[in-house]
Amino acid sequence: MRTRPLKVALLGCGVVGSEVARIMTTHADDLAQRIGAPIELAGVAVRRPSRVREGIDPALVTTDATALVKRGDIDVVVEVIGGIEPARTLITTAFEHGASVVSANKALLAQDGAALHAAAEQHDKDLYYEAAVAGAIPLIRPLRESLAGDKVNRVLGIVNGTTNFILDKMDSTGAGYQEALDEATALGYAEADPTADVEGFDAAAKAAILAGIAFHSRVRLDDVYREGMTEVTASDFASAKNMGCTIKLLAICERAGDGGSVTARVHPAMIPLTHPLASVRGAYNAVFVESDASGQLMFYGPGAGGAPTASAVLGDLVAVCRNRLSGATGPGESAYAALPVSPMGDVVTRYHISLDVADKPGVLAQVATVFAEHGVSIDTVRQQGKDGEASLVVVTHRASDASLSGTVEALRKLDTVRGVASIMRVEGE
Repeated sequence: MRTRPLKVALLGCGVVGSEVARIMTTHADDLAQRIGAPIELAGVAVRRPSRVREGIDPALVTTDATALVKRGDIDVVVEVIGGIEPARTLITTAFEHGASVVSANKALLAQDGAALHAAAEQHDKDLYYEAAVAGAIPLIRPLRESLAGDKVNRVLGIVNGTTNFILDKMDSTGAGYQEALDEATALGYAEADPTADVEGFDAAAKAAILAGIAFHSRVRLDDVYREGMTEVTASDFASAKNMGCTIKLLAICERAGDGGSVTARVHPAMIPLTHPLASVRGAYNAVFVESDASGQLMFYGPGAGGAPTASAVLGDLVAVCRNRLSGATGPGESAYAALPVSPMGDVVTRYHISLDVADKPGVLAQVATVFAEHGVSIDTVRQQGKDGEASLVVVTHRASDASLSGTVEALRKLDTVRGVASIMRVEGE
């Protein structure tokens, strides 16, 4: 074993960063054996240096992250500060000054992954980011290494623990959205401002990363269709149960029918209770991968939290340090397929539409005619009425999103339709 340590700079020492530092210290001997050389925490960049950080030598703490990554003796920079800037500049500066990078920054990778990969390749350095997508769940490495000889056709997953906790609580207890969100906040699953989670921004960034790796094409955050889950109601769950389904916020990345393009989207969806993702409870994540040779694979585990995310960071750190010792680099960006991203209107799936209608003869016929005129075939219809008001629930066969949008627009113009209460896609069948 080499005795000279590999030096690691840590950018950020919050929930994840502090766990990375702790594991590096408590597992130092094992990590050294696995890598073939000891690793040394050479500096920790933070915004508030006065805060007490248990187990970290105060002499290592600095507010000058730029100077830290420019030192020249740093072998690996671990970036867990998040956001776009200064993270982007710090990562590219690290490459320029001889360090490889391990990051958990999903937002930056979804927005500028191609440029970061290009910078890493230019300087012959590694860029690893297993922790950016699903916490402790090994997913990126299996997609880009274990399945490198296979053709992935679809990635379908729950990639945000906060939203899964909220929807699971609504499903299991009958709670409304706000009540379930309040509980998630009290338990520490939801941030004080939960917008990134509940509006799907977090999951969309992860979907962009997954689609790019799975389909060997560049997919950016702007390419991902996104809907949040704040409008999901107890009535939606009741309808889902009537269909033998539950509701999950899903990230879905798939090849289009002709295989010449891909789609990436995030939205709430009904999935059958028989689907493996339906049984994912609480704040857990799971990703379902479908490929030609391997068939169906599922990856499951805690998708967030300090220790689980730090586990993924440390796994990348070990791999990058091994590469450093051997003078090699691991897999970089694979975008050779260069498949275009199709618009959401091209996506084909089933739909569950709930309408508030007048309770009088001929309404169902009018509604059915609108569906037929837009080429959307109806699978089932359920109607309930009382005191001149009625609800009409329509479940369709597979149709394009554009066709469904045209149908809904036309339905809203009918005098007999008081309102469109909800529209939800049905996936996983």
